[in-house]
Order: sequence, then structure tokens, then C-alpha cells
Amino acid sequence: MKKKILFINPLHTEVFDEDYTQQLNRYKSPETIVDLVSFKSGQGPIHLEYNCYEAMVIPELLRTVKKAEEDGYDAVIIGCFYDPAIRACREVAEKMVITAPAEAALHIATTLGENFSVIVGRQKWIPEMKENVHKYGFIHKLASFKSIDLGVHDFQKDHEETKNRIRESAIEAIEKDGADVIVLGCTAEFGFFDSLQDELGVPVIDATLSPLKYAEFLVEVKQKFSWTHSKKVGYQSPPKDEVEEFQLF
Repeated sequence: MKKKILFINPLHTEVFDEDYTQQLNRYKSPETIVDLVSFKSGQGPIHLEYNCYEAMVIPELLRTVKKAEEDGYDAVIIGCFYDPAIRACREVAEKMVITAPAEAALHIATTLGENFSVIVGRQKWIPEMKENVHKYGFIHKLASFKSIDLGVHDFQKDHEETKNRIRESAIEAIEKDGADVIVLGCTAEFGFFDSLQDELGVPVIDATLSPLKYAEFLVEVKQKFSWTHSKKVGYQSPPKDEVEEFQLF
């Protein structure tokens, strides 16, 4: 069955749009339509390396999720490894599937191996990402976090340098920390997983592709079995009269 998925890059820049679109279209299933949207340049942060930047994009993220459902999308991917506002987005969406990179990558990683390590750009990112590992219930599977001292906009500047840094950290994670799966902890770390996993001999989970495939899976089980986000408790949508009264959208 046809699946229509929107990948939201929650940054106020289009610098990754073309590369993300090529990557998503290369690996999507034939029946999947995948679109990408980023936020308007010059009107907010161009990365979310700070928690305060993340907080600043949440209102627009929620509005974009709401519009995506109105436009008929089956799923939305929140394209940042912090998984910003994933619970709030699931409240806003009445029937649409919502997922994000950390949730998807960690579920896949813990299915494929015993322990995983996450390769991130900066040490600053680790506390919030570690909170997400706790939240998703996988802390007992975490071997380590490794920082390679690169910012979001540095990964694609020198591919060989980035790959060398990821490789060095991954080898340490495997040989010293006991990881048998490596997770790339930023959507901007695209383009490296396939050659690295050939060298390392373990799965290397890409943070852009894992939520794509996870979203396709979630849409499929929804279409076939009506399995989707429960609205009974935590993901319950706010009352429509309040949404209208508060003029939220």
C-alpha cells in the first residue's frame, strides 16, 4: 500500500535539504512517497546543539506536524537525534504516525546486537541523548557515547576526516566498551554507514535512514492491523474546543 511520509528537518536552513532528499529517495520502499521540509532560513537556529535552540523550534515543529496531517501524510519523521517534542507531536497528531531518529535507531540497534555505542559530534549533546536512552528503556544496552568533536555543520565539510574520526571512535567502542552495534547520533552524519560497517564488521545505524524505515514499518502495521499510537493515556490529543479557544493553529 502507498505510504506518504514527511521528513521534517527542524532547522532554519535548507543546506541539507537536497542531500537528505537524495538519501531518503534512494533507500525508501517503492510504494513510499517521501517529502522533506525545513524551516525558513534566517528566522531561527540553524542547528539544535543547545537545548534552548531546540525549545525555540518546537512551536513551528508542532504547527508543521498539524499541517502534515491535514495534508494527508501517513507519517512524520522529526529529523533530529534529540527527538524534539516527540510526545507533544503525537498529541497534536490525531491519527498520523510520528517517529524520530533516536527512537528508531535505538529500537533497531537493540534488535540487531547486544550493546550499542552512539557516535556524536560534541560532548554537549550527550546528556540529553542519554536521557532519551533512559526514556526509551535501553540504558542497559548502552555501551558508551563517543564524541568526535564536530558540530552539525562540520560532518559534511571533509568526508575523509569525518569518516576517520567516526572509525577511530567506533573501533574504541567495539574493542574497549563491548559495542557490537554503532549508532550515528546525528542526522547530518549521513553517507558513512555502509562503508564503515564493511570495515568494522558490525551494523552501523544511520540516523536519517533508520527513522525512514521505522516510519514505513509503523505505517504498514497501522494500515494492516490498525496498530498505532494509543490515545488512551499519554498520547491523548488536547480537546478540540481548547485548541480552538487558545487559537493554537
